[in-house]
Amino acid sequence: MTFEMLLTVGAVFTLVALVSGTLMASALAYNSPERRRLRAVAAGSSGSVLVKTQESLTPTVGPTLQKLAKFVPKSPKDMSVLRKRMARAGYHGPTPVLVFTVSELLLPLVLASAVFISTRGVSQILFTIVAAMLGYIMPGLVLERIIARRKKIIQNGLPDALDLFIVCIEAGSSLDQAILKSSQDLGKPYPPLADELKMITTEMRAGKPRLEAFKNFAARTGVDDVRALVSMLTQADKFGTSIAQALRTHAEVSRTKRRQRAEERAAKIGVKMVFPLVFCLFPAFYIVALGPAVIKFIHFFAETVNQ
Repeated sequence: MTFEMLLTVGAVFTLVALVSGTLMASALAYNSPERRRLRAVAAGSSGSVLVKTQESLTPTVGPTLQKLAKFVPKSPKDMSVLRKRMARAGYHGPTPVLVFTVSELLLPLVLASAVFISTRGVSQILFTIVAAMLGYIMPGLVLERIIARRKKIIQNGLPDALDLFIVCIEAGSSLDQAILKSSQDLGKPYPPLADELKMITTEMRAGKPRLEAFKNFAARTGVDDVRALVSMLTQADKFGTSIAQALRTHAEVSRTKRRQRAEERAAKIGVKMVFPLVFCLFPAFYIVALGPAVIKFIHFFAETVNQ
């Protein structure tokens, strides 16, 4: 039996084992007592007055919150490091963690096998090792890219969410109802922020205090502006100040930061345009502008030499 056949058999065995383990872990996690209790609370089977009142006020978002309630952790401390990274990317529950782990295990094996089979010679081992390393770090790079994009959307949408909070509170709604209404209105422009606000509502329905739900929001996203918002809400609740006034001040600061970030990005455009100009535009410009002159010089010197 050749080395390629042994490698193929090992890859198939590893794939079957990982898929079976993933399915079994998902089934066990779905039928765990904690998940069943959260589904029962989200469905309204609990006798909590808060849950019944909220469901009677907002019947249209019940199914969405019931789905999100399955993935609400008791505390950020209960989440592993990898699960926190997946939560920051918007993937909750044990299944994304297992998929990420499986991809980290299988992708190096697949890339290394493909490179090993397709290459020959002295550099075969070197290329195989490089392909395995790239396959191992690629899922992490993709995950970090998704996290950065999600953070940017949440950071840019936070001032608009705070404005909606202020409008709802000044209209007579409570902060909980303002959060719920904002999660509905921000679904299209800022989907990640709307999902996080729905998660806050789900946690409060499950019995967590509002400040703890906001702290979990800050821990899940890892955005500095969200941490500042949580600190502001904590101080407002501790000292009994007006929440609407505090939110208005914080919204103005967040809006100023967003404008400054946009101005900073605009100021960097000049530097970023240097490389496309040098490698794409200038060569074509030189060919069009100097090409005919160079051809004439070549013909002139060629005729001179021949004479």
